[in-house]
Amino acid sequence: MDKLLIQGPTTLSGDVEISGAKNAALPILMCSLLSSDVLELSNLPDLHDIKTTKKLLQAMGVEITDGKNTVLLRAKSITSYEAPYEMVKTMRASILVLGPLLSRFGEARVSMPGGCAIGSRPVDIHIKGLEAMGALIKISHGYIDASCAHLPGKRLQGAKIFMDQVTVTGTENLMMAAVLADGITTLDNSAREPEIVDLGMCLKKMGAKIEGLGSDRIVVEGVRNLHSANHTIMFDRIEAGTYLVAAAMTGGKVVCRNVDPTKMEAIIQKLLECGVHIESTKESITIKSDKKIKAVNITTAPYPGFPTDMQAQFMALNTVADGVGEITESIFENRFMHVQELQRMGAVIDIKHNTAIIRGEENLEGARVMATDLRASAGLVLAGLVAKGTTQIDRIYHLDRGYEDLEAKLNRLGANIKRVS
Repeated sequence: MDKLLIQGPTTLSGDVEISGAKNAALPILMCSLLSSDVLELSNLPDLHDIKTTKKLLQAMGVEITDGKNTVLLRAKSITSYEAPYEMVKTMRASILVLGPLLSRFGEARVSMPGGCAIGSRPVDIHIKGLEAMGALIKISHGYIDASCAHLPGKRLQGAKIFMDQVTVTGTENLMMAAVLADGITTLDNSAREPEIVDLGMCLKKMGAKIEGLGSDRIVVEGVRNLHSANHTIMFDRIEAGTYLVAAAMTGGKVVCRNVDPTKMEAIIQKLLECGVHIESTKESITIKSDKKIKAVNITTAPYPGFPTDMQAQFMALNTVADGVGEITESIFENRFMHVQELQRMGAVIDIKHNTAIIRGEENLEGARVMATDLRASAGLVLAGLVAKGTTQIDRIYHLDRGYEDLEAKLNRLGANIKRVS
C-alpha cells in the first residue's frame, strides 16, 4: 500500500493547473445512461473514483473510448440494470445510476452505497422522490430494487418534490430521473452547488428542459429522448482551495489557473480573513503569503456557504495560525477523525460536540499519521508541508480518489514529497 513521505518545512511558489471537478464529473458520467447517442466529455480528471465509475458503466454495457482527459460514452445497448455491491462499496456516488436507469429503462437494482466513513449520508430522500414520481421501490438484502413497469409507458411521472434536507446527490439523482419523466417535476429545497449547475448544463446540451439551476427550486419538463452532446467538466474548486490553503500556510506566491473565482467566494473570504493577499482574474487566483496568518472561525454549510470538503484543510491552517480558531461541522457528524492525527504532529485541538477549538502553534513536528478519508488526507498533507522533519502519511488511497497528481503538483511548487510502496 502506497504512502507519502513529506519533508518540511517548505515554501511554495509557482503556477498550478487545476483539474476537472470530481464532484461534477461523477454525475455527468452517469447521465450518459440517459441517451443511446454519444456523450463526449473533456477536462475529465484522472482519479480512482473516475476509473471506478467507468468500470461500473462498462459493466452495464456502456461503450467507453478514452482519450487524453476526454472520454466518449455511448449507452446504446445496456445489458444490465444492476450496480453490484462489489463496485458500489468503495464509492457512494454509484447511487447516481439509480435515477437515470429508472428514467430511461424503467428498472434498476442498486446496492446501498459505501464510501468515506465521515458520517451517515442516507438515501431516503432519493427514494422518497422517486416514489413521488410513481416508482415502486423495495429495499432488501442491501439492495434498492426499483421499477416503473406499472406506470403508463413504463415512464416516471412528473411530481412536486420537497426534499427534507439539502442534498447534493439527491438533487442530482432526482434531476436526472426527471429529464425523461412524463410531465413537469419541481424539486424544492434543491442543492445549489456549482457542480449541480454543471450537470444541468450538460443535460440541457443533451436536450433536457431544465430551469432554476443554481437556485433552491429546479423545474424539469420531461422529454422523450436525449441526444449526443459535448461538454467540458468544470474546474475542481476543492482542489483549488486546497492549493490556496497550502500557499497561505507555507508562504510564497502561487497562481491557480483554470478556475472561476466567483464559485469560490466563501473560501476566498476566509483566506482574506487569514491576512493573505489575493488577486483574481476570470480564470485565475493568485495568493501571496508571508506565513503570518491569523486563525479563522468557520461553520460548514451547503453552498453558497463554506464547503465541508474544505474543513480539514482549514483545520490544518488554524494549527499554525496566530490565535484561536473554531471550526463547526454542521454537515457530517464524523468528520473530525483527522484531529487525532494532527494532534500527533503537535496540534492543540479540543473537541466539543461538533466544534473543534484550535490553538495555533508556531511549529508542528513531522510524525507518522494515517489518512481516514479523502479531505482528511489533504489536511494531513498540508500539515506535513509546514511541519519540522518527515511526515509519513499512510492509507493515501483516499487521496487518489479525489486529487489528480497531488504530490507531483506540489513538488513543482517547491515541496519535497515522495510516494513509496
